[in-house]
Amino acid sequence: MWQQVVDPMGNIWLSAAVAFLPILCFLFCLLVFKLKGYQAGFLTVVLASILAFFAYGMPFSLIGASFVQGFAQGMWPIAWIIIAAIFLYKLSVKSGSFEVIKQSVMSITPDHRIQVILIGFCFGSFLEGAIGFGGPVAITAALLVGLGLKPLYAAGLCLIANTAPVAFGAVGIPIIAMSNLVGVEQYAVSAMVGRMLVPLSLTVPFFIVFLMDGFKGIRETFPAIFVAAVSFTATQFVSSNYLGAELPDIVSAIVSLACTTLFLKFWSVKNVFRLDDVKDFSNHSQLEFGKIFKAWLPFILLILCIVVWTQPWFKALFAKGAIFDYTQVTIAFNNIQGGIVDMNGKPIGLSLPINFVALQAGTAILLAAFLTIFFLRIKASDASECFWDTLKEMAIPCITIGLVVAFAFIAKNSAMSATLGYAFAQTGNAFAFFSPVIGWIGVFLTGSDTSANLLFGPLQQVTARELGIGEALFLAANSVGGVVGKMISPQSIAIACAAVGLVGRESDLFKFTLKYSVGFIILIGIWTLIIATFLSGIIPEIVPLAR
Repeated sequence: MWQQVVDPMGNIWLSAAVAFLPILCFLFCLLVFKLKGYQAGFLTVVLASILAFFAYGMPFSLIGASFVQGFAQGMWPIAWIIIAAIFLYKLSVKSGSFEVIKQSVMSITPDHRIQVILIGFCFGSFLEGAIGFGGPVAITAALLVGLGLKPLYAAGLCLIANTAPVAFGAVGIPIIAMSNLVGVEQYAVSAMVGRMLVPLSLTVPFFIVFLMDGFKGIRETFPAIFVAAVSFTATQFVSSNYLGAELPDIVSAIVSLACTTLFLKFWSVKNVFRLDDVKDFSNHSQLEFGKIFKAWLPFILLILCIVVWTQPWFKALFAKGAIFDYTQVTIAFNNIQGGIVDMNGKPIGLSLPINFVALQAGTAILLAAFLTIFFLRIKASDASECFWDTLKEMAIPCITIGLVVAFAFIAKNSAMSATLGYAFAQTGNAFAFFSPVIGWIGVFLTGSDTSANLLFGPLQQVTARELGIGEALFLAANSVGGVVGKMISPQSIAIACAAVGLVGRESDLFKFTLKYSVGFIILIGIWTLIIATFLSGIIPEIVPLAR
């Protein structure tokens, strides 16, 4: 068994500098050398592998196993979800439904600023709560491009809009998985996340409008944006504090979308803002309910399939020993002698568990696509064309995603990620500022708030105990910091570019979102420090998990 070494250089800050080199390489490849995503990912993997071997002493066989484990994880479930989502979107376009969807959104409001809030923020939050893993950005960015936004702009705005719901994404998995790992009930962590997110959730819709049209845009759209932001934030706060981590995104998105749409029936913006040349909106006001329902049917079917997939009775059908347990496969590296244990002697798994149905949002989306073909009577030849077009368009992005996740697994399994976390933990009372920064780095590295929480949750818990601060704060801060790391995650960037046809321009999108991500994480760090220093009364008490 090979044991991880968190401080291979004998000085934690020097070790952290070494561990940071692959991240620096990735940044330089995208921002300075303007390389394509898969090229930057490949060079980063090579450098990470060299450092893992020479600096951390990780056996080459384990580096190879980590690469395969990460690349396979990138393909399944992440790339699988994106392929299914893009396929569903293309079916909507092929059937002609997408044009009606555009008209239905235009009938609510022709203003691009409010459309981005309705689609990117509200609908995107629902999708994040249901499927996560990049699917929401892919679908909402494609929708906004269809509504007249430029591809790079649409992708960037959707990445920013996708921040507020990430902590509760994929039915609360980021918080539930971390809570189970560190041995605490999820409810205190969920409540703390909901309390910490209030400023961010309130701010994001206004910030998006500001990016689009400055303070003038905020003034002109203020009533509608206020309704969207307040209804979402209030529902997210209440549901996260009283219902747990599973439902805040879904409930908040539905309430916000309903409230904003209803409000726009009675109020309309005076000066319509458009990013295209459309000026005549008269033909978008008369649409029959049946026609609108049929156009939105692919996404209604998506919602229904996701709801079924999240039900305990459905998951039970695929549990071990149940009728469909054969849909779960685990691939093991039997030819590798030994394995990996962390600094506490806990084994780190190298196997590849693959669940083809029950835990796969991608399979649920694919079923929605097949149902769409049936109900909309799409020809088999057209459906086949959509599917092959999807595979051709997604080939390079999938390779990029695979390389990025492979790097994340090499960094995690070699202890490079842990080195960065432990370096920040040496900052004493200032750790309250750096606590969300660790989550931010974790999501940048892994592309997943769940992965970042699993990676650094134990570190956050131990540090909180040493400093005498409520554990819920730092556990929540890891997740909240991670949400603004999502917009610069290479995985998210690759998915967004693929969705809007900008493969190869990942560096442009990364440059667009980087400065905003840095600004947000600084503010979240300050907010966490304020809570730890002056508002410790709002930190809920952790309840140990009953074993």
